[in-house]
Amino acid sequence: MKKRNWLINLRKEAGYKNQSEFADVVKLSKSYISEIESGNRTPSGEKAYKISRILNFDMERFYEDAQ
Repeated sequence: MKKRNWLINLRKEAGYKNQSEFADVVKLSKSYISEIESGNRTPSGEKAYKISRILNFDMERFYEDAQ
């Protein structure tokens, strides 16, 4: 799977300069955020919902990438 540059850009535009800062807000590990952004992992529904609500995008975008 390819890197999710769109997610990295949304995180940075929202003011989260690094993965650690964002991970603290969404209550997930930095390594989990890293795997999602790198495209190595697709978050579960609950986690995708949490991330999408904070960064203000449709959580379906994660699953479009997986196809």
